[in-house]
Amino acid sequence: MGLSVAPKVKICCIGSVEEARLAIWYGASALGLVSEMPSGPGVIPEEFIAKIASAVPPFVTSVLLTSERDASSIFEQHRRCGTNAIQICDEIGMSALDELGRRLSGVKIIQVIHVRDKESVEEAAFVGPHVDAVLLDSGDPSLRVKELGGTGRIHDWSLSRRIRESVEVPVILAGGLDPDNVAEAIRVVRPYAVDVCGGVRTGGRLDESKLREFFKQVNRSLCSPEG
Repeated sequence: MGLSVAPKVKICCIGSVEEARLAIWYGASALGLVSEMPSGPGVIPEEFIAKIASAVPPFVTSVLLTSERDASSIFEQHRRCGTNAIQICDEIGMSALDELGRRLSGVKIIQVIHVRDKESVEEAAFVGPHVDAVLLDSGDPSLRVKELGGTGRIHDWSLSRRIRESVEVPVILAGGLDPDNVAEAIRVVRPYAVDVCGGVRTGGRLDESKLREFFKQVNRSLCSPEG
């Protein structure tokens, strides 16, 4: 049996107001704005993030991606950028998450879980009650130069499925998604939303034909049989 509603789509690594408008035109309900990271694509200055966030229309979520790890730094960064959600790409601890929830009333907090093994399932279950959503990606924060997203790699979707079944908050699926695999990823995981960066880009820029095909395949999931 297929989904009754297609997953929402977050287009990440937005680099300009023009890219934001293009993504929204094709149906994006959230836009990822990447601040300073140890590695990966899509990083833009905070003043660009603030400019794009101010241009995002109502009912579309602007998401600040941060690599900061303490609540005060994240709070101040959000104050400068003005998005209506924050995606925490590294582990910061439960007390910091709870502090952000208190200080940023009305701002949604998304915690990234880098899916590597069964411990990722336990991590997601532990962090779930402290956040508004979890995003499942394919990075590796244990490396000397941390990978906190944008790797273009697919992780084990069966683990993502287990996470989705074990948490009560919405699950956003990321990690190597593109027009060729997103329908199958949705069939396996059944996420609330999917997140894509490089899979809809050519030469680092949003590719309108890839965007169109990506949304077409997401909508196909409405009639895909559940795995």
